Amino acid sequence: MASRDDVRAWRPAVPGVREVLHARFTEHAYPMHVHDAWTLLIVDDGVVRYELDHHERGTPGDTVSLLPPLVPHNGSPATAQGFRKRVVYLDTTLLDESLIGPAVDGPDLTDPLLRTRIGRLHAALAVPGDEFEAESRLTLIGDRLRAHLSHGAAPPAPAGGRGIAHDLRDLLDERLCEGTTLVQLAAVLHVHPAHLVRAFGSAFGIPPHQYVMSRRIDLARGRLLAGQPPGEVAADLGFYDQPHFTRHFKRVLGTTPGRYARGTTTGRRTGSADPAPR
Repeated sequence: MASRDDVRAWRPAVPGVREVLHARFTEHAYPMHVHDAWTLLIVDDGVVRYELDHHERGTPGDTVSLLPPLVPHNGSPATAQGFRKRVVYLDTTLLDESLIGPAVDGPDLTDPLLRTRIGRLHAALAVPGDEFEAESRLTLIGDRLRAHLSHGAAPPAPAGGRGIAHDLRDLLDERLCEGTTLVQLAAVLHVHPAHLVRAFGSAFGIPPHQYVMSRRIDLARGRLLAGQPPGEVAADLGFYDQPHFTRHFKRVLGTTPGRYARGTTTGRRTGSADPAPR
């Protein structure tokens, strides 16, 4: 009988991410091995059984597993049906080596919000062009993981957060079409990336990546109605390619850029209609 094992791996251009792995295993068992990166693991179907630091562990229910770097572990299906998992390998810029000990003691975390955020991170990592969104999501995940490992609450927003938020908005507007990363923005503003995301969301009610995308879509509307071809609009406004542009445009406005430009959506001029709720 043919094996149903399947593996997909890639390296996105997201600071802090070494590799992404999506896999389905029914037969394969990992031998003892080590990584020089943090292994952030969620299991979508089935259960993984593994050994870490001479202790038998597992991934029941909706847990999140965080395996520390340079600590040997293995892994195998706990049932005949196997398992399907999604993994992000993170370097020590997100979680430093001082957290290895707590992660060894408690690698499996029961946290529905954290798991939801990791799922959304994977969705962003899977799409070329959504790297800024992935980076924004990852920085909040890092905050929550550090809170678990230090047995404390997530850090509060920094003092002067509203000023930081406005400074960040100015920078995002300046770099709207060229693209940027949170690491670069944080270096300019001398603030931790997680502080930027929290302060911006608190001040404006929207995360930085969503602000950037909504501003690009807003600019695209005018260009499309002025007659610029969708492919040129996508390139000029910093989208990865035209399908990337089309996907985000349709998510915001409920129609494709081409139909919007022709004014054929629902049989009336789209340009005169109220924008869809965001």
